Amino acid sequence: MKKLRCIVVDDEPPAVEGLKDYIDDTDFLEFVGSARNAIQAAKLLKEVNPDLMFLDINMPKISGVEFLKELKNPPEVIFTTAHREFALDGFELDCVDYLLKPISLLRFLKAAEKAQLKLEKLSAGSTADDSFYIKENGIFVKIKYSDILCVEGVKDYIFIHTRQKRRMVYMTMKEAEEQLGERGFLRVHRSYIVNPDEVEAVEGWLLHIQDKKIPVSKSYRDVVKKVVMGDKLWKRE
Repeated sequence: MKKLRCIVVDDEPPAVEGLKDYIDDTDFLEFVGSARNAIQAAKLLKEVNPDLMFLDINMPKISGVEFLKELKNPPEVIFTTAHREFALDGFELDCVDYLLKPISLLRFLKAAEKAQLKLEKLSAGSTADDSFYIKENGIFVKIKYSDILCVEGVKDYIFIHTRQKRRMVYMTMKEAEEQLGERGFLRVHRSYIVNPDEVEAVEGWLLHIQDKKIPVSKSYRDVVKKVVMGDKLWKRE
């Protein structure tokens, strides 16, 4: 069994030692370092590249929530806090779990097992589930997620635009969004889902993908700004 490499970020030494002891006593976890604040934690993340971070929410100067929001490719996170009211912030950032101090061993193990299960699913998905099949003219056709440029909805069917050709599938946009959203595809309009990696240029609120110009609806603009370019590069019209 591959061990999950863990770090602990907490400004209280007793809390760090307590979590380290729990990690050392858990056969599928490995302690690889600790930090007392966000600045130390940022350096540690680069040095050890952990699978899992136990992150205290209430730290001086930069809170755990603020720190996590700034990370581009964070590991899985289990928040730790002495304040139950902070838990909602953690779940909004897609953390695995939160642990309320003082932390019991049983509660710690439950959270660690959730992290292990999530990482196993992600690993399996990245290696074995890189494509899917559609039925076209009575034939099952394999499509790789990486080949999809965008999806266009027309009434009760969709067009999947790939690098090779356009394929028609009887599927709703809601169904397509549910399947492709797990792969990082982005709904930008009532009639369009795009692969953000394929956006070549942005013209106002039009996304250029090869020879297509795809409109971005007002209700999707905030998330498109963050995912496609980042807030700091955008200017509102």
